[in-house]
Amino acid sequence: MIEGVHTHLQPADLCLANNIPNTKMAAVVDYDLREKELKAFDESKAGVKGFVDAGVTKLPGMFMHPPENLINSPFPGDDEQYQKVRSLQFPVIDLSGFDNSEKRKEIVNDINKAAESWGFFQLVNHGIPLEAMEGIQRSIREFHELPQEEKAKWYSRDFTKKVNFFSFHGDLKVTTPADWRDTLSCKVLEDPKSFEEIPQVCRGEVSEYMKHIDGVIEKLSELFSEALGVSSDYLASTRCFRARSLACHYFPICPEPHLTMGGTKHTDLGFLTLLLQDSVGGLQVRHQGFWIDVPPVKGALLANLADMMEIVTNGKFKSVEHRVLLKPTVEPRISIACFLSTDDLEKPYGPIKELISEDNPPKFSEVKFGEYMKKYKL
Repeated sequence: MIEGVHTHLQPADLCLANNIPNTKMAAVVDYDLREKELKAFDESKAGVKGFVDAGVTKLPGMFMHPPENLINSPFPGDDEQYQKVRSLQFPVIDLSGFDNSEKRKEIVNDINKAAESWGFFQLVNHGIPLEAMEGIQRSIREFHELPQEEKAKWYSRDFTKKVNFFSFHGDLKVTTPADWRDTLSCKVLEDPKSFEEIPQVCRGEVSEYMKHIDGVIEKLSELFSEALGVSSDYLASTRCFRARSLACHYFPICPEPHLTMGGTKHTDLGFLTLLLQDSVGGLQVRHQGFWIDVPPVKGALLANLADMMEIVTNGKFKSVEHRVLLKPTVEPRISIACFLSTDDLEKPYGPIKELISEDNPPKFSEVKFGEYMKKYKL
């Protein structure tokens, strides 16, 4: 739905921008070899961390990304503009005073501005105890650092399962560079029975975290509704935040982090994502044509508006591309994304009628979320 910016840089410019030797540009991909690599990788069920456990010192070819995918700026010679955009204050929304009418107006106004211009904002004083946030982060790391034979029980590329462990999303394609990331996916968390299928090592912590997330979702549902100028219960009545799922990501220490990515650029396809990230960093959002770092804030949640939210708001709120670069680090990175979407896959969603006028005609057609999901391997 949102197109990427095409680069006009030459190979030499790309290599200078990333401090990457020019020889990497000349490398020819051996697709037969990559197909064998992918097959062996999938059959091992060890995930990306399996390479770390094996002691690799060079990045396997299947993870090599083109240098043009790794730059921060799409155009040469724009350092001044890049630094100007980079110096902008990333939006931070403080939910303290949510029940005070005057403070609430300020919060709604801040959310409106952030949703229109950035599509992202940090959320502080949201009500989730720090111990619950640190608990789920710790337990997800414990899962990903289980012995390979134990973790392999959960490995599957069947994304219809309620719980599965896998590495990088989508099909295993020889033409698509793989991301340096393992994921534990937990779906249908609006159903208490789904928690029974989550691995024991993190089940309690996931359950505790999701109990607190519910309160944040209820507040944001009202605030987003008010920011759109409709009744505070409007979005809740459409069930657009009803379905919850978690993608619990683990980015192992990488031997050559400058040659690969933790997450290729994309937008999220639901209504809203609430991200809990650790202190390692690496997440970037596209803003005014540039890739901007999202600074980790201890105790904060990152709110990320997704494609369906852009559709129902007729483009007023933005679903923005984001990606994850890998940093040279002695610690793996943990991030936990809570995806919020509708539980009615057959319900048509289109621009909210109250937002449509002669001066603001519909920019999107109605779409069923179930059909929209088919474009993705979920």
